[in-house]
Amino acid sequence: MIKRVEYYWAKLLKKIRFRALVNVELHPTSKVCSGSQLVNVKIGKYSDIGYDCTILDTTMGAFCSLGANIIIGGAPHSLDWVSTSPVFNRNKDHLTKKFAYHEFSLKGETRIGNDVWIANNVLIKKGVTIGDGAVIGMGSIVTKNVGPYEIWAGNPARLLKKRFDDKIIEGLLALRWWEWDDSVIEKNGDVFNSIQKFVEKHYEYFK
Repeated sequence: MIKRVEYYWAKLLKKIRFRALVNVELHPTSKVCSGSQLVNVKIGKYSDIGYDCTILDTTMGAFCSLGANIIIGGAPHSLDWVSTSPVFNRNKDHLTKKFAYHEFSLKGETRIGNDVWIANNVLIKKGVTIGDGAVIGMGSIVTKNVGPYEIWAGNPARLLKKRFDDKIIEGLLALRWWEWDDSVIEKNGDVFNSIQKFVEKHYEYFK
């Protein structure tokens, strides 16, 4: 009994923590779990951001599923300067001392498509593009662009395989089901568990 109480108490404490959302455009149907920090982010409909994620300067599509402890974006550093330390550029950072105020651009946006699944503990470099329908495996470090419906994993992440053959991928990208009205998606919900039935129902896009 005590262990059960501890379990539910721990879950409650996890859920009641605050989120930090700054300049975030979040669709009303989407959710960001507690402990996550988002800055300069746009998220489409029915996307779910897990616990303790940090997402910066990112545009994300619809129906994305993100696990916990994911980091997307982050400030670059001056690799070709004498030092990589931010105390030599004019941008704000955690330190109070500046030895110089050189110009150094922090611009760059990470783009995540629609229906993307990113598993727990993934790190994604700023400026990377992840295509529609892609899957990123647990604990991966993504430094390169990921194509539509590709499955990547590892450190550094690499392509393992594609979810479907090229013909089906072309059809799904042309169909763009994630842009359908909710009523249309609901009418097709009965075939979302079978790519074969889905293709048969919308054959004109896959022939």
